[in-house]
Amino acid sequence: MVKTTDTSAGHAVAADAPPGPRGEMAIRTLAMPRDTNPSGDIFGGWLMSQMDVAGGITAGARAKGRVATVAVQGMVFHRPVHVGDVVCCYADIQEVGRTSITILIEAWVLRDRQAGDRFKVTEGVFTYVALDADGTKRRLPPP
Repeated sequence: MVKTTDTSAGHAVAADAPPGPRGEMAIRTLAMPRDTNPSGDIFGGWLMSQMDVAGGITAGARAKGRVATVAVQGMVFHRPVHVGDVVCCYADIQEVGRTSITILIEAWVLRDRQAGDRFKVTEGVFTYVALDADGTKRRLPPP
């Protein structure tokens, strides 16, 4: 794989990497001081929670109703998130089963809004199951 350097952060990135997020933006929020870990970066659990909310919104729309998170796999934290970053979570449905929906969630940040700096900080695959009013798995409706 050919590599090139992202000069804004000094990180090597794949030359054939997609130039932007995959999927549709599901949420956008601001990283605040209350969301930091002891090192001063945004706590990974907070970011994962935001990603789960984004996936839940997307899965709920596809399921046309209530869903619950049943699995998270392949979480990768590429870069830290800082206080003041605008965090944008994008959702891309990967697979739809009989009762479940698997979604790739990417978290991107806007750091220097004047310069337009935007980069991916985290990604993971979340699986949701459709539920009925009693909390029992139900069949997904047709698209």
